[in-house]
Amino acid sequence: MNRYQELLTLVQSFESDFRKFYDKENREAGVRLRKNMQEVRQLAQTIRDEVQNHRAEFVPKIPRKKKSDTEN
Repeated sequence: MNRYQELLTLVQSFESDFRKFYDKENREAGVRLRKNMQEVRQLAQTIRDEVQNHRAEFVPKIPRKKKSDTEN
């Protein structure tokens, strides 16, 4: 849950740039917004990788049947 809080805090940190860009049409806020969205993207990728690795630890491996086993 620590990553969730980190993501939430990051998104909330640039709320003012959202408002400045969309409501006041401030171009510089748009530049900052794009930069912040890149940070969200990078954090999201990190979280995805962590989830995949963690999931692999607790999901039991189910052996696949070989073709020769199903043909008999």
